[in-house]
Amino acid sequence: MIGYTIHALLGIFAIMNPVGNVPIFLSLTEGYDVDKQRKTARKAIITAFFIIMIFLVLGHYIFQLFGITVSAFRVVGGILIFGIAYNLIQAKPSHAHTPHEDEHEASANKDDISVTPLATPLIAGPGTIATVMALAGGSNLLKNSISVFIAVVIVMAGTYVILYFSGFIGRHLGKTEMNVITRLMGLLLAIIAVQMAVSGLDKLFPGWLHT
Repeated sequence: MIGYTIHALLGIFAIMNPVGNVPIFLSLTEGYDVDKQRKTARKAIITAFFIIMIFLVLGHYIFQLFGITVSAFRVVGGILIFGIAYNLIQAKPSHAHTPHEDEHEASANKDDISVTPLATPLIAGPGTIATVMALAGGSNLLKNSISVFIAVVIVMAGTYVILYFSGFIGRHLGKTEMNVITRLMGLLLAIIAVQMAVSGLDKLFPGWLHT
């Protein structure tokens, strides 16, 4: 269980890429004092956590309702996450993970940007939700869900700390360092995406890896 929790932790952290999101967070909260900036980060983290928990708890029932198998979702999730990973490796923002430019501009004129675009899609975007649901599925649903829950809590706590000290991080990490971190997260995420897709294909087509 510890091993799977670490696996889930790395996957969720990589797709959220909280360090890489620091420049976006600083841009969205430009003009805020430190106290308001940190309150916004706290509200965004709490909102994103509840969004992810809804899909973690109800994801299995959503699968049953629409007749979706976990294996099929792992394949599709792997493809989606690999696309995000590719953009991260190229140090490009992914629209499945970060706000669109028009959303960014529109949100900049709003007083409260903690829900949109910070909580979603910046923190709890489609890629994160797909990762959580795919990791939670499998033959041992309860055990996997507990592992993913622990991983989400740890990543959310870490993300809050990073956003809490985003001003300090932004001053000491330049664009080059941010790009290096983003590319490393993208490489890790690509490996996890491929493994996720292969695992799903192996369940859909038993024995295909051994033919």
